[in-house]
Amino acid sequence: MKRIWDDAVRALGGTPDAGDLVERYAEPHRAYHNTFHVVSVVRDSSALADAFAFSVEERAILALAACAHDVIYDGKPGDDERASAAWARERLAGLEEEHIARVESLVLATITHSSDDPLAHVLLDADLAILGSEPAHYDRYSLAVRQEYSQYDDATWRAGRARVLKTLLDRDTLFVTEPARQLWDTAARLNLARELQSLA
Repeated sequence: MKRIWDDAVRALGGTPDAGDLVERYAEPHRAYHNTFHVVSVVRDSSALADAFAFSVEERAILALAACAHDVIYDGKPGDDERASAAWARERLAGLEEEHIARVESLVLATITHSSDDPLAHVLLDADLAILGSEPAHYDRYSLAVRQEYSQYDDATWRAGRARVLKTLLDRDTLFVTEPARQLWDTAARLNLARELQSLA
């Protein structure tokens, strides 16, 4: 991950400073939003980007946003993403402002999972790729997310998680890009419906 970060910074004309990037994702309270997750998002966003005519600079910006999108994670939706965006801005201080601002905006797009930026579409789809994974992998993901919210009792967790799953299933499209829809949409809907049923 540090190598990917460093290479992307160099591609944008900067001097790499990954700071505590690697250490952050290895924090012990992270059951899902950890190194495995961020490496998966970096990998999947890069693979999806192959279908688009992104420039070298755009792909570097996408890689940085993928690396930074969950770098601060304390289980506080919204606050975590804003803190991660601020972390990225600080680490990228030597780059041109337009590049810093775009990385920042991509990270912030993960709050609402909506954006008009084609790079964000790829990042957001990669962030949700886990939903379309093999059932056993998906089950490990759902258990890990539950662990991260262990401060909630089962009844509260079930109600909140069910709302999230219903919201996802009610979407006309789970994924923004066509490559992501082809790869993950069908499996994702089956996984989400299966988990929702298990919460009933």
